[in-house]
Amino acid sequence: MAASRKRTVSLPAEQADYVDDLVASGAYATSGEVIRAGLRALQERDAAAERWLREEVVPVAFAMQADTGRAIPVAKVFDEIRALHAGRMNRSDRGA
Repeated sequence: MAASRKRTVSLPAEQADYVDDLVASGAYATSGEVIRAGLRALQERDAAAERWLREEVVPVAFAMQADTGRAIPVAKVFDEIRALHAGRMNRSDRGA
């Protein structure tokens, strides 16, 4: 494990209780382990978002700039979203 540096943090009561419950359950040995696991999960989420932006969003944005004819007018997009939503609402009203 890399060298550790001590930090003191304040948590809202609900989060502090959650950390304490995880330690009491035996899932983690210390509150520090809980916090480290949470930070690792946050790092993984951020890395996944960066990867998605780099590998999926940016190439599409460049492709759209290169060929603007591929674009769908925003009004059409919203019309389709509204129609999809209305269809789902109608199905839920019928109990489907």
